[in-house]
Amino acid sequence: MPVIETNLKEVFIIEPKVFGDARGWFMETWSKAKFEAAGLHFDFVQDNQSFSAHKGTLRGLHYQLNPMAQAKLVRCTRGELLDVAVDIRKNSPQFGKWTSAILSAENKRQLLIPRGFAHGFITLTDNVEVQYKADNFYAPQCEGNIRWNDPQIGIDWKIEPTILADKDANAPFLKDRIERAELNFIFDEKI
Repeated sequence: MPVIETNLKEVFIIEPKVFGDARGWFMETWSKAKFEAAGLHFDFVQDNQSFSAHKGTLRGLHYQLNPMAQAKLVRCTRGELLDVAVDIRKNSPQFGKWTSAILSAENKRQLLIPRGFAHGFITLTDNVEVQYKADNFYAPQCEGNIRWNDPQIGIDWKIEPTILADKDANAPFLKDRIERAELNFIFDEKI
């Protein structure tokens, strides 16, 4: 299971080994033992799936605050998307920096996003299915978001969004979240 570093130290692209034959293919999408052998320690407790019918659908940038923060292992099982993670941990040398990966049903890559990062994606094709594991349960009282086009972050989404929820279109900017002391993620060098 190759683990590929991104420009953000704790965010990784995972490339599962795919075994194909005349019947089709098989792959392990998650193995606690293999992840731990690679130094990645996560206890996933919830699986989520979403479907977006149209190219240009943008979801994000979402996060859950402590104590219900979530790490995610994201994969695309139909179509193609650009998946994005943004470091929003106080005192992090990467604070406000972002990384992205193209995930598709064809390339079978996954993006591993730890706690303390905002997450979002934009669909690059019609009919996109996304599945992701989370290491904490959904808690609406702890959810938050940051504006997808925040100039302080400067994400290159590759295409202009055509469909966006009102809560994402009108989300606060990162500087607003900081000014209101709404982010409770702290960078820990020891991790």
